[in-house]
Amino acid sequence: MYEANYSAVSQFVLLGLSASRPVQYFLLVFSTVFYITIFLGNLLVVLTVTFDPHLHSPMYFLLANLSFIDFCLSSATVPKMISNLTSRQKTISFPGCIMQIFVLHLMGGSEMVLLIAMALDRYVAICKPLHYMTIMNPCMCIFLLSAAWIIGLTHSVVQLAFVVHLPFCGPNEIDSFYCDLPWFIKLSCMDTYKMEFMVTANSGFISMGTFFLLIMSYIYILFTVWKSSPAGLSKALSTLSAHITVVILFFGPCMFIYIWPFPTVPVDKFLAILDFLITPILNPAIYTLRNKDMKSSMKRLSSYLLSLRSSPK
Repeated sequence: MYEANYSAVSQFVLLGLSASRPVQYFLLVFSTVFYITIFLGNLLVVLTVTFDPHLHSPMYFLLANLSFIDFCLSSATVPKMISNLTSRQKTISFPGCIMQIFVLHLMGGSEMVLLIAMALDRYVAICKPLHYMTIMNPCMCIFLLSAAWIIGLTHSVVQLAFVVHLPFCGPNEIDSFYCDLPWFIKLSCMDTYKMEFMVTANSGFISMGTFFLLIMSYIYILFTVWKSSPAGLSKALSTLSAHITVVILFFGPCMFIYIWPFPTVPVDKFLAILDFLITPILNPAIYTLRNKDMKSSMKRLSSYLLSLRSSPK
């Protein structure tokens, strides 16, 4: 019976953010402009860090990978949303929905671990500067990056292993612009209480736990700096304020969506805009516009590219 029900739903209808045509036109322009900015901004960060030897350090290595993950996270949802805004058929296939969920949780889980790695990097740089290059050596950086991807992959596979074989035999409308577990589970034609609890336990508590771990680490760093050198507190606070901003913007929507995964007011899909369109723009802006080394490197890269363009063929 489950096999028959499973094959009854071959695609899902994504209702999007609004049924109003003027609002949809606005969202189309808004999302297109922001996605192009996300692509160019994060690509610039990755290229700058990759090709400038002055930036071959642990902090910029982690930053380049954060930009790559942000771009992938945005690309998992925004192009489909743009496509649906220009089409009357606002659908996604069943395999496409599964793939979207997989990529979202892979990238989301990896970014959580990477943000912890960046907090560790800042802790060592601020609290143990004399041992920075010894602790944050290339092997440690590769280990932290590998751990981020492995944990993200494990998290995503575990999530899907519980829900991929759910039977679907009735409604196929998702009240959002992308597929994710809360709405996917809700459409199943069986009792999903245990599945809902699993989603909350896996994604919600992990998001909340990681968020508080990061906030506590930043507080500990600031307290350590204040205790050893009160004059250096303002500098440390200026350095960490960018990290704290990114953490709040990234984890806020995650915790709302998964800790309260079936709200009566559909504000979660609007909060998701923060993760897919706002945060991926703010990351390169926050970490580059306030960083003298990054700005200098970007100028050198821009000058080099312009010289190649203007050189005679």
